[in-house]
Amino acid sequence: MKLTLTLDTPHTARLHISGNLDFVTAPELLDNASEVIAQHDQLRHLHLDLGDLDFCDSAGLSVLILIDRQTAERRVRLHLDNRPEQLDRILQVTGLSEHFASVPAAESSPQSGEGTQDETVG
Repeated sequence: MKLTLTLDTPHTARLHISGNLDFVTAPELLDNASEVIAQHDQLRHLHLDLGDLDFCDSAGLSVLILIDRQTAERRVRLHLDNRPEQLDRILQVTGLSEHFASVPAAESSPQSGEGTQDETVG
């Protein structure tokens, strides 16, 4: 798994995830997401970009739920962006699809004129 962090604004961060989210790699995502949440006090939106996710097992799903709990505690909105069909099926079967429904892009997009900062993590 490869993770890339982008800070769009002080209020919005994105973690781009590529590869497999499974028993082996899930702790790395949890550690990195937890660090982003803890280190950015002004954060209000955490986007997990899953467009390049190849596979997600039950451990990966469990980590998504744990990240959701952490974000909720800090009043940060978690977004699962660009979900692959395989993950959508898992979310539908488990009844979590509506729970992880994302807000419209216009509501969560960064303001124009603000810079971004990319950082590869992990």
